[in-house]
Amino acid sequence: MTGTALSLSELPSALAGKFPGKVTPVPGRKDMLAALKVLPEAIVPVSQFLRDQGTFEHCALVSGVDWIDRIEVLYHLWSDEYKGYLELSVDLPADEPHVASVTPVWSGANWHERETWDMLGVRFDGHPDLRRVLMPEGYRFHPLRKSFELREPEELEVKARHV
Repeated sequence: MTGTALSLSELPSALAGKFPGKVTPVPGRKDMLAALKVLPEAIVPVSQFLRDQGTFEHCALVSGVDWIDRIEVLYHLWSDEYKGYLELSVDLPADEPHVASVTPVWSGANWHERETWDMLGVRFDGHPDLRRVLMPEGYRFHPLRKSFELREPEELEVKARHV
């Protein structure tokens, strides 16, 4: 921890002051301590700030939603101090979704980002090992995309490599 931990009530104003125009509260999330929409270019600095304040020490989940016109990447951060989750979300263009990896901030985000890449095609720039985790290497599709079409089995096959 590099700073003094913020109280939960100080968190929104601290983020707004540190990242003006980059972080917006999302109302109505009663299952979270708070939910914040973050601009893609600010996800790593916001993540570092939240971790370094000693309040959100664990990235419990990185996932995504295909809204057809955009891909939303969700980050659920756990706080031992507050005993709850903070949700960050980032909207990305559907045709080329990519955002910086938060793996350098929370190493536990590694596999979550890989799964989000595998299933939705979100590229996490700077990820140390962005490769398939559920689908076979060489698979051309991202099955949780709404644009994914069922195909004949031979189109979906990945030819086995003989070593």
